[in-house]
Amino acid sequence: MDTAVEFSHVSKVFRLQRDRPRSFQEAFVNLLRRNRTNHKAEEFWALRDVSFHIARGDHVGLIGRNGAGKSTTLKLISRIIQPTHGKITVNGRVTALLELGAGFHPDLSGRDNISLNGAVMGLTRREIARKIDEIIEFAEIEDFIDVPVRDYSSGMYLRLAFSAAAHLEPEILLLDEVFAVGDQGFQQKSQERIQELRKRGITILFVSHSMEAVLQTCKRAIWLERGRVRAAGDVSAVSAAYYEDTLIKMAEKQAAKLVPTPEQKLEDQQKRLGSGEARIERVEFIDADGRVTRFTHTNARLTVRLHYSARERVEKPLIGIAFYRADQRIRIAGPNNTMQPYKIPYLEGAGYVDYTIDRLPFLPGDYLLDAAIYDWDDTHRYDYWNECARFTVLPGGTRERYGLIALEGTWRHPALEDEALVLPNSNHSQAISSHVQASHRQP
Repeated sequence: MDTAVEFSHVSKVFRLQRDRPRSFQEAFVNLLRRNRTNHKAEEFWALRDVSFHIARGDHVGLIGRNGAGKSTTLKLISRIIQPTHGKITVNGRVTALLELGAGFHPDLSGRDNISLNGAVMGLTRREIARKIDEIIEFAEIEDFIDVPVRDYSSGMYLRLAFSAAAHLEPEILLLDEVFAVGDQGFQQKSQERIQELRKRGITILFVSHSMEAVLQTCKRAIWLERGRVRAAGDVSAVSAAYYEDTLIKMAEKQAAKLVPTPEQKLEDQQKRLGSGEARIERVEFIDADGRVTRFTHTNARLTVRLHYSARERVEKPLIGIAFYRADQRIRIAGPNNTMQPYKIPYLEGAGYVDYTIDRLPFLPGDYLLDAAIYDWDDTHRYDYWNECARFTVLPGGTRERYGLIALEGTWRHPALEDEALVLPNSNHSQAISSHVQASHRQP
């Protein structure tokens, strides 16, 4: 298959000058100081020894955190900047929508900028003239097309930039996530245009923090981390591994915050409600192998272990928990032992109670837990501990992606039952991502 883009051991370094002089005198003093101290500008390696291959007609998403090197990669492909080391091969006419403002001259009108961009790409005047009305109509700025673009709103500028990039006969289209800031109608129209280009075999490189947009647009993904390729391959597997790694890092940050200071312990005591004869002391999450963990997967077995202490005997307790989605504070479930029903004769001294879920239906994300002890009639509260624990559900265990839970229902078309194809519900993300979670399990 023909190659559209190839990076071979590419590196790009930027030299950062932290202290910019504000006057001629300051610049002169800084020059003398550098001469005396042999001061060098700080180096930032946006890319380090990056190699990848993109076939003609492929649709590839570049994913990673801010500063990972995604936008630098697009700028290198479009030749806005040059690599420090390595070789870049680009076969085909490149159009790009990168950061707002790139590629347009502010003093020229929208119409003139379209013509200028087309000429830079090597199109003839006749080819540009054939496209210009379609570009203007798509951008929906007919009344302003002969106004200098410096007077455009950011939305107008963006619509024109995307329209020009997507209509000037691209062979390789580079899209940074900036186009996603348009209004809802324009976003929908832009996605439809991208799908048209996909069907025509245009090579697309797409940068976005939205995994849904990447999954919708791309067949493959390249995950960049600190200027290096962390993973590359099928878009579903790579995006799942990236999402898993993101969730783990977020969970670790939250765990670091959970180590209480004396002030936080006092605040925690003030947040808890109840008469205190029996209290939840701590919460653990146990996986199917009996290991304490903060991480699990959709449809995995999970046990919530509630450690308690009772300073006096408490008869027939009601012990309950509530699950919340951390980013939305949406209550998902609130089981207690009276619902089973499972009658615990009494609590006395120290011990623990387990609540086991054979197939946890929660989709990937961070989850919070409340825990409580009441009397059997649910009229007297011994203890209620708000947000006493947190755990993370990682990708894997289901193909479902939308909502809060995996329903795992079945689809049938009775009239075509013999022709229908049922695919195995394989966990395609595990091959890439299993190493990520293994190093983060608690002993």
